[in-house]
Amino acid sequence: MVDGAGRVLYVGKAKRVKARLLSYFNAKFPEDKGARILHAASNVAWDYVPSEFAAHLTELREIRKHRPPYNAQMNRRRNAAFVTVSLGSAPRLTMTTSTGRQDLRYFGPFSSPGRTAGGLRVLNDLLGLRDCAEKMPVVFAGQGDLFAEPQQAGCSRYDFGTCSGPCAGLVEERRYRDRVNAAIRFLAGIAIAPVDRAVDAMVAASERQDFETATRWRLKFEQLEWLMAAAARARSAIELLTFVYRDPGAFGDDRVYLIRHGLVRASYPYPNTPIEGEAFRAVVEADLAKPVPAAGLLDAATLDEMLLVMSWFRRHPDGWRRTVPIERWLLGEAAPD
Repeated sequence: MVDGAGRVLYVGKAKRVKARLLSYFNAKFPEDKGARILHAASNVAWDYVPSEFAAHLTELREIRKHRPPYNAQMNRRRNAAFVTVSLGSAPRLTMTTSTGRQDLRYFGPFSSPGRTAGGLRVLNDLLGLRDCAEKMPVVFAGQGDLFAEPQQAGCSRYDFGTCSGPCAGLVEERRYRDRVNAAIRFLAGIAIAPVDRAVDAMVAASERQDFETATRWRLKFEQLEWLMAAAARARSAIELLTFVYRDPGAFGDDRVYLIRHGLVRASYPYPNTPIEGEAFRAVVEADLAKPVPAAGLLDAATLDEMLLVMSWFRRHPDGWRRTVPIERWLLGEAAPD
């Protein structure tokens, strides 16, 4: 749906275009969203794609390209959770169920928002990372006025030893960055700290027979262990989404997709002749020469496409039968139809 100035107002998909358009014309204005979209539009344009998978992918990319005002899909809440890392001089690690912000980097997806929030809370506490509002002013040690009165932390977490106090000049910027990097390394599976700290504290409390304290540390350890395992499962799931996929078209117009780490890197009509096969082989080999992002942090610009691919193969397990590992495709093995 396009307005008089050529701006895209809404992007949608339908198996039956005629029935879908009639639903807009039959909708009641102004109660129904469809009628409001039609009232604002000056033109309707559509294109045909060969399959449902192609429709989902095209819709997503068109929404991402045009950001239509009537499409709320890109900002919808999800059942999956993510751990986000903000930018700025004092980054925060927070939990979210949305993926709309381009100024954040993401870890995940995690299956349980509640357990993700619990594990992240322990991670922030042990590393002393702030969880205050983004607009909270940050003053690192050595950056304030030498003649000013000493600042007080904005909350009690500094007094409890669970925040390093970047809001009050109580930590150096370099040391705070080291703490953030430790959290990123933990979520990326590169290091286990601060799990080792929780284990050491639990063992020490047990040895002095302080079983109440040992129990508290055991709970912290279990929350961190769950978060670490969930992050590893998320990385593995994304890495497994690397193959050549044959998508059957509704009228025999099959397409072939090169998917790497959950992202569609190339799409062409399925090669049915040796020349077409060699052409697509060249495409695959050229893409393999390009680097892929390191495991862990996800790019917000491509996160929705990755989630779409993950969701598609979860809801259509028969699609796995039409996939071939890239290495076997290059050796001449074709994807089943």
